[in-house]
Amino acid sequence: MEALILLVPVSLLLGALGLIGFLWALRSRQYDDLEGAAARILFDDQPGKDPPP
Repeated sequence: MEALILLVPVSLLLGALGLIGFLWALRSRQYDDLEGAAARILFDDQPGKDPPP
């Protein structure tokens, strides 16, 4: 029972840190373009550029 006195606040703190990290990621616009990065790999490089030897 004494362990709960320590574990409950620690778990609440870790949950709050996770929520703060998620909200920070939303505000820094990391989830805006989910399809763009997936489709970008399908396109060829820009025309006119020679590949490196």
